[in-house]
Amino acid sequence: MLTVVLAWLAALAVCVAAVLFGQSNRTARRRRRRRSRTGRVGLFLSLSGPWLSLVGAATAGAVTGAWLLAAAAAACGVVLTAVLGFALSPT
Repeated sequence: MLTVVLAWLAALAVCVAAVLFGQSNRTARRRRRRRSRTGRVGLFLSLSGPWLSLVGAATAGAVTGAWLLAAAAAACGVVLTAVLGFALSPT
């Protein structure tokens, strides 16, 4: 039980770090021109994707009962969405 709680706390910490990392996309130099569609998707993934991954993994853990595996999947999903969002957003 303690392992599961610690795993979910670690996944939550990774999520917060990923969202803070995604903030760098939003606070980057602003240009006068409008963001491209890919840039908007990248910004959405950077800011909201980690939270959606965490909620999706928590839902999967509740449905299956495999909480430890869901926490590991949450951490991986959070990192994947943050990196993908950062790669898609314009620099």
